[in-house]
Amino acid sequence: MMTFPLATRTGRLALGALVAAPLWIATSQAQADTLLRVAGNFSGNKLHVDSVERPFFAELDARDDLTVSYNPMDAIGVEAADALRNIRSGAFDVMSVQIGMASRDEPFFEGIDLAGVTADLDQQREAVDAFRADFDARLQERFNAKLMTLWPFGPQMMFCNGDIDSADDLAGKKVRVFTPSMSRLVEGLGAVPVTLQFSEVYLALQRGVADCGVTAPSAGSNGKWPEVTDHFVPLPLSYSVQGHFMNLDTWNGFDAEQQASLTEAFARLEDQMWELAYSVNDDAIACNTGQPSCKNHTAYDMTLVEIDEDSRTRIEQITTEAVLPVWADTCDARYPECTALWNASVGEVTGLTAEAP
Repeated sequence: MMTFPLATRTGRLALGALVAAPLWIATSQAQADTLLRVAGNFSGNKLHVDSVERPFFAELDARDDLTVSYNPMDAIGVEAADALRNIRSGAFDVMSVQIGMASRDEPFFEGIDLAGVTADLDQQREAVDAFRADFDARLQERFNAKLMTLWPFGPQMMFCNGDIDSADDLAGKKVRVFTPSMSRLVEGLGAVPVTLQFSEVYLALQRGVADCGVTAPSAGSNGKWPEVTDHFVPLPLSYSVQGHFMNLDTWNGFDAEQQASLTEAFARLEDQMWELAYSVNDDAIACNTGQPSCKNHTAYDMTLVEIDEDSRTRIEQITTEAVLPVWADTCDARYPECTALWNASVGEVTGLTAEAP
């Protein structure tokens, strides 16, 4: 049997270690590099997607421990209403969720943004913060997901066709809505709710499938809704609270340091989205209605409807008599603690009480 001098054998062992080292390093990196499959917001919401969300996930992708595959949900055929099921199944690791649309699977979640409940963005933010811990606990329990952000698009107002002078003139009109409580509020105004995804609304308004569409002023502008509508109704129905949720198995796969880092990063994302809600919608209203103060949105010439105090009072009445009782009944049937938790959080902020009839 052939033998080698010790020096030769040692040299071969060293060479083998050098050859194996890159393989070990690559394997170690692959093990540390977690793939996040992300379904983002609708691509039509260009300000939120292109200015904030897409750059944020590109920043995460640049980390040494993450690889991010990001796509807007409509670009890959994902339905907003299916978000909770998709995140629970692990089809995606992170999803941007339109909470009102997804709440058919869990009515409790709509409690964060019930139509007619909060008076303005400041109060909406108080409500979100008050409800956050209960929301996250229920999300983890029911959908194996971790709450990462909660933020609003802004006041949800109506882009309409036809002469409108007050809320009474909405009677009989087909109004695009996207949450159950918004449907009940619109019905209370005598209108007919039509549930559509954001990406479907432009054609629906153009073809008369809907007479009005509800969204934030900036979102409607970016979606070019003023091209196919002529009256802007600045009556806030809700605030379209969104969230970013992470699959809980994915979250639990990170160590404590990674979790802390990701929590801080998503908090920055949430703050940016709140800043947009505060900063862009007044300008969008001015631009949608051809005001001289228009600066950062496309200028249109919609008629601005003056909303009187009677219209606002009517919204409050419908909220108290129809929205809250129906939601409370539906939610308590699915989750017995529902209204007790809501009354102790959002109810405290708004001075309202949800009770099943």
